[in-house]
Amino acid sequence: MNKYKKLAVNTLIFSLGSFGAKIFSLLLNNLYTKHLSPSDLYTKNLLETLVLFLLPVFTFSLTEAVVRYGLDNEYDKKQIFTTAGILTLGGLVLLLPVTPFLHLIPILKPIRSYTILLYIYISASALRALCSQFVRARNMVRLFSIDGILATISLFVFNIIFISELGMGIKGFMISMILSDICSALFLFTAAKLRRFADIKSFDPSFGRTMLRFTLPLVPTAVMWTFTGFSDQIFIGNMHSDKFILGEKAAGIYVAATKIPNLISMLSTIFIQAWNMSAITENNSADRNIFYENVYSAYESLLFISSACLILLIKPVSALLINYSRYPEYRIAYSYTPLLIAAAVFTCLNLFLAGIYTATKHTKNAFYTIFAVAAANILLNLGLIPVFGIQGAALATFLSYFICYCIRMADARRYVPFHFSAAKTAVNTLLLLLMSVPIIFELDKWYIYELPIAAVIAFINKRAVFDTVRKLLGRDNNSSEITR
Repeated sequence: MNKYKKLAVNTLIFSLGSFGAKIFSLLLNNLYTKHLSPSDLYTKNLLETLVLFLLPVFTFSLTEAVVRYGLDNEYDKKQIFTTAGILTLGGLVLLLPVTPFLHLIPILKPIRSYTILLYIYISASALRALCSQFVRARNMVRLFSIDGILATISLFVFNIIFISELGMGIKGFMISMILSDICSALFLFTAAKLRRFADIKSFDPSFGRTMLRFTLPLVPTAVMWTFTGFSDQIFIGNMHSDKFILGEKAAGIYVAATKIPNLISMLSTIFIQAWNMSAITENNSADRNIFYENVYSAYESLLFISSACLILLIKPVSALLINYSRYPEYRIAYSYTPLLIAAAVFTCLNLFLAGIYTATKHTKNAFYTIFAVAAANILLNLGLIPVFGIQGAALATFLSYFICYCIRMADARRYVPFHFSAAKTAVNTLLLLLMSVPIIFELDKWYIYELPIAAVIAFINKRAVFDTVRKLLGRDNNSSEITR
């Protein structure tokens, strides 16, 4: 199977397993906005972000090493799983005395009542992540995808029970997440027979140090990435402005708005799971640079086309994903989404470029780039939110990820010098921003302005998509393929 078809097949498998799961996850946003006030939604998102923040710190981002070394046949699978598991348990022990004091940090006061559940939530997430990424590293992509479906269905059911039926609010959400992660970990441990790979005798401190040398640069990267994605909500929730209403309620509305661009991130996440596997396995191939160029071109084109379609359909999509019946404040959330959709495009492109750092083992560079972006994000939020309110946070998010993209495109291509069209990216970006203007300023009959722009975006990007389809069908006589 050639590399393009292998990537397509893996993407398809991940899609079959993840698409329905992601749709369920998005529909949960409707449930949350129905039963949680904007302030409670902000607290819920704060807890989720804390998990994303603390998980890589106290598990040392070891799941990245599990995938990187697990896909390499030179390393023993039992040694990988056992060593990563023991190091993860050690990190969770270190987290235990820290968790009760987190609420003493001023911006974390809302989590005061949830610290015990937070620790259990992180532990369950760490256990599931270890099992699922090891299954993926063993190329059991079908099982990985099946688990994604089952985990989301169980999460959906638990949320209905604990939030809709029992009215437990944020505690109900956390209990649902914990139970879903535990069920997923048990399913994977049983179905993939992971017991065979858990052997204390296979623990290797030397290999553990090797894994940590690979992953430790990724820890601050993950922390900075999480902070950059959440800092705008912190600023909205804690800043004051004479022109706009800010605070936890405004932050909750912004949280609701961020869920709509997740449709773009959802498609990207499915692809990136398959892409990272291909990037690692094809790292030493003879035509690696051409492979990157072709895949990147099609990926970028699909992102801009799908983003233009989402902006065009923003009102009906917003009505589907956000429930206004109990808290009408959420009704304005859609107006903040266009810039966030544009930001999502560059988030996805940044993840593609991050795959180069992982495949070539230059993980330190991922930290250097995101550190610069985090600093820019803070400055942009401080300058833009008092002037433009919530919309300023959306603009700061877009500019931050665009800066990250520019830095990474220049840096990552030193290791994999594939060709890309800067002019095409610039035109696509400008057109996407032009589509955002009528919605931001709530112009009448805004779709009249946006339809022609969306058509131009589709026209500009169609060739890259069609070229990739021809490669998948084996009709491109000029492409050099390596049969494995």
